[in-house]
Amino acid sequence: MRQALWFLVLALSVMAARAAVAQETWVQIEAHSTLAEAEERARAYAGAFPNVAGFAMTTGWYAVALGPYSAEEAGAALTRLKTDRLIPDDSYVTDGSRFRQRYWPVAGAETPTPEPAIEAAAPVVTPDPATAPEPDETQAEARASEAALTQGERELLQTALQWSGHYEGAIDGAIGQGTRRSMAEWQAAAGHPATGVMTTRQRAELIGAYQAELAAFGFAAVKEIEAGIEISLPLGLVAFDRYNPPFVHYGEKDGSGFQVFLISQPGDQNSLFALYDLMQTLTIVPLEGERGIERNRFTLSGANGDVASYSEARLDGGLIKGFTLVWHPAQAEQAARVLQTMKATFKPVGTQALDDSLGQPLAEPREDLIAGVEVRRPVLSRSGFYIDGAGTVLTTSEVLNQCSRVTLDGTHEADVAYQDAALGIAILKPREALLPMSHAAFRADLPRLNSEVAVAGYSYGDALTQPVMTFGTLADGKGLDGQQDLARLALRALPGDSGGPVFDMGGSVVGMLLPREDENGRVLPEDVGYALETGAIAAALSAQGITPAATDRSGALAPEDLTRLAQGMTVLVSCWN
Repeated sequence: MRQALWFLVLALSVMAARAAVAQETWVQIEAHSTLAEAEERARAYAGAFPNVAGFAMTTGWYAVALGPYSAEEAGAALTRLKTDRLIPDDSYVTDGSRFRQRYWPVAGAETPTPEPAIEAAAPVVTPDPATAPEPDETQAEARASEAALTQGERELLQTALQWSGHYEGAIDGAIGQGTRRSMAEWQAAAGHPATGVMTTRQRAELIGAYQAELAAFGFAAVKEIEAGIEISLPLGLVAFDRYNPPFVHYGEKDGSGFQVFLISQPGDQNSLFALYDLMQTLTIVPLEGERGIERNRFTLSGANGDVASYSEARLDGGLIKGFTLVWHPAQAEQAARVLQTMKATFKPVGTQALDDSLGQPLAEPREDLIAGVEVRRPVLSRSGFYIDGAGTVLTTSEVLNQCSRVTLDGTHEADVAYQDAALGIAILKPREALLPMSHAAFRADLPRLNSEVAVAGYSYGDALTQPVMTFGTLADGKGLDGQQDLARLALRALPGDSGGPVFDMGGSVVGMLLPREDENGRVLPEDVGYALETGAIAAALSAQGITPAATDRSGALAPEDLTRLAQGMTVLVSCWN
C-alpha cells in the first residue's frame, strides 16, 4: 500500500511538471551557432518585440524565441507574425524541451524602445570545421527530417540555395541530383561535411541567412503605373527619386551604392536601336562589357573601376520597357542577387508608357545630361571621312592626342592603322564591318584659283548628328610660307571641322582640312584655313597599301546633292580617355 501511494505521488508530480512545461510554449524564430551572433540577433529583435528570449540548446546552438505563450496563443502569434512578414517563414512553435540555460535578456539590461527603422541583417558567420559543434542529426535522421519537408519547404530550400549561388535549376521542390550537388557545395563552403543531405540545423542556417539578407535588401513589389511596369525592387537599397522620361529614377538609399532606372517609352525598332546607342553614351553604362542586340530586345552589361551595371529592354506592341541596375564594383555578390530577383519579377503591364511631360525640367538645361543621367563626353572631337567601301577613315592626327580609345560617330570602335604627325593625317580602321553610304573620290589636281570649295565637318562636335557644310574659295595652291603640299582656303571653319573633306563643286575631294595653327606669334585671320592636297594624301595612302579612288565626276552638283554626298561620307571622330 505504501509503495503504491509512493508511485501515485511520483506520477502526479511528473504530470504537474509536464503541465507546467506545457504552459511555456515558444515561437522559435532563429538559431545560431555562436553565442555572440545569437545575442546580436536577440538584441535586434528586442527593438521590435517586448518578449524576446534566448536559450542555449541541447544541440549546441543558440535559439532566439518569442514568448512564453500558451499553446493556443503561440499558434495564433506564429500565424499573425508570419503573415505580416515580421519573422522568418521557417519560424515554428516549440515546447522548449530543447532549451537549456537562458542567455537573453542579459541581467540588468534595458529593453530598447521599438523604432520604425529596419534592423540591418546580421553577418553570416562561416563555422570553423575545427570548432564547429557536432551535427544535430545523424545521416539517417537528416534524411528522415528532409523527407518530412512540405513542398513549400523544399522550394524554399532550393530558393535559398539559388540565392547563395549554389543552385541554378528550377524551383520545383524536387530533391534530385542537381539539388543534392548544390547542397553539397553549400555544405563545403559553410565548413560542413559535404554529404549532399542537409541536417535540420544546416537548413535553418542556410534559410536563416537567406531571409536575413532578403530583409536587409527590403524587396517589395512595385507597381509603377505611369511606366506600365511591375517589378520587385530592393527598397532597402534604393528609393524613388523622380520621373525623367524615358527613365523612372530610383536613387541610392543611405549610401547603398545601388541605383535603379526603369525604362519606359513608346517606339518602334528604330527607337529601340536608338535607345541602345544612347544608353552606351551614359556614364552608368561602362564602355567595357557585353553587348547584345536583336530585332526586338537588347542587353548591356559591364564594369570598370568606378561603376558596374546591367541593362535590358524589349520592344513589344509599340512599347519599349526595361530596366537598368547600377552598383559599385565591390558589391558584385549583392548585385548578382538583386539582379536575379529583378529579372525574375520584371513584367510590362498595360498599354501606357512614360509621358514626356512627366517630371520637373531643369531650370538650366545641361548638355552633360540626357534624361537626368550624366553623359560620357569625349576629350576631343574632330571630323574624318571614308576613303573606301570598307569604312576606312582618313582624319587629322590632332584627334589622337592623349587618346585611350577612338570612336566613329560616337559608337563604333576604331584602331589607328597609321599616323603621320608631319603631314597631320591618321588612318583609322573600324573594329566592325561598316558600309558607308559614300566614300571619297579624289581629284588629282586643284581647281582654278578663286573657285568655290566646301568643307564638310562636325563644326560643333557631337551637338549635331549631321556634318555642317562650310563654303568658301580656293585662295592659293600653296601655304603663306610657300608650302607646296598645302592649299590655302578662304572660309570660316571651326576647330571641329579639322580632318573633314574639302570638295570642289562637283563633289570630288581636293584635300583634307588641317587644324588651324598660329605660329611664331602670328595670328591668322578667321577666314584663312589650310588643306592638305590630294597628292600628299595619295602618296601616304599608297604607302600603306591603300589605293585612293580617283574621281570620274565632272560638272557642278546642286547644293543639296553635294550636301547629301558629304553627309554620307563624313564621320565624327572622337577621342576618349
